[in-house]
Amino acid sequence: MDEHLSADSGDVLVAVGTMKGVWLFRSDQERRAWQSSGPHFPGEAVYAVRFDGRGGRRRLLAGTEHSHWGAVVRCSDDLGRTWSDPAEGNIRFPEGSDAALARVWQLQPADADRPDTVFAGVEPAALFRSDDGGETFQLVTGLWDHPHRPRWEPGGGGLCLHTVVVDQNDPERMWVAISTGGVYRSDDGGHSWQARNHGVRVVFMPDEHPEFGQCVHKIAPAAGRPERLYLQNHWGLYRSDDAAESWVDVANGVPSDFGFPVVAHPSDPDTAWVIPLESDQFRATPDARARVYRTRDAGASWEPLGDGLPQQDAFLTVLRDGFGGDGLAPAGLYFGTRTGQLFASADEGERWRLVAEWLPPVVCVKAAVVP
Repeated sequence: MDEHLSADSGDVLVAVGTMKGVWLFRSDQERRAWQSSGPHFPGEAVYAVRFDGRGGRRRLLAGTEHSHWGAVVRCSDDLGRTWSDPAEGNIRFPEGSDAALARVWQLQPADADRPDTVFAGVEPAALFRSDDGGETFQLVTGLWDHPHRPRWEPGGGGLCLHTVVVDQNDPERMWVAISTGGVYRSDDGGHSWQARNHGVRVVFMPDEHPEFGQCVHKIAPAAGRPERLYLQNHWGLYRSDDAAESWVDVANGVPSDFGFPVVAHPSDPDTAWVIPLESDQFRATPDARARVYRTRDAGASWEPLGDGLPQQDAFLTVLRDGFGGDGLAPAGLYFGTRTGQLFASADEGERWRLVAEWLPPVVCVKAAVVP
């Protein structure tokens, strides 16, 4: 691995967060040969990493988690050569909130018209906002003060706000996903929030359709249709065509409706990908075969994609943020596993290749085109 990376405009950058640091991978738009650097923050868990190319910047954001110093958000404007080091932490709960930051789960830039705004989802479940490009953050009190919050329960990974989706057409509208609170939507820039879980089951509760309490694993917005979202639940695969007012089951043709990630196509609202796992009890790829499932008809049917992936004795696990796309045409796809492999496809999943192996357990994979 190279000590540092350089990139030209149009290159693809894949940032991989692991339990022991961040690795960066760079390629041109052919996406055949890769250069890499890392580990950045060796020994630190990094559940959230993101490239932000808005406003002409080339900024990497990473939510690092030191076993002694705690969790902070760090920035790099030179592709990881140097990183900021907030002395006292730049994302903290206010005094009197009776909460302490445990982990940064998600870093999400806002729309292009707000190039300095970045949202952070954290544990315990809360949303923070930065208006200086990710250097400092403030608690979004509208969600923190929601009457449901005291009744949210932790999932297997903790009580975390792990997904933030910003409507690219309406800057006032956004969604968050909480384990195990479910999906909440704001239509006024985060001042107020409403639970939006109608149709999503909770198989481990007596009432399988409560107002909130769903263990949502990931939501992904469909390109070109702001009302459409895809959702992977803890048992359940869903689509909404009305901005999450209601959800319909689309687990038609997948070997299991249990899994963590879901990725939507960058331009086709009918296309999305998931990576199913055997079950809650056995969180590994079904039949010990690594396969990505793609729908081209908004979930009416799914097809397995496994060319280039191990099809025997492959007990792989991909977590909620371990699968991402680069936005090119054809779309590039990338996923990392708990056993340290990084796979890539330059043709929307038709063929895959192994980019790296023996990394620490992968918890986050984000790809972007360098401006």
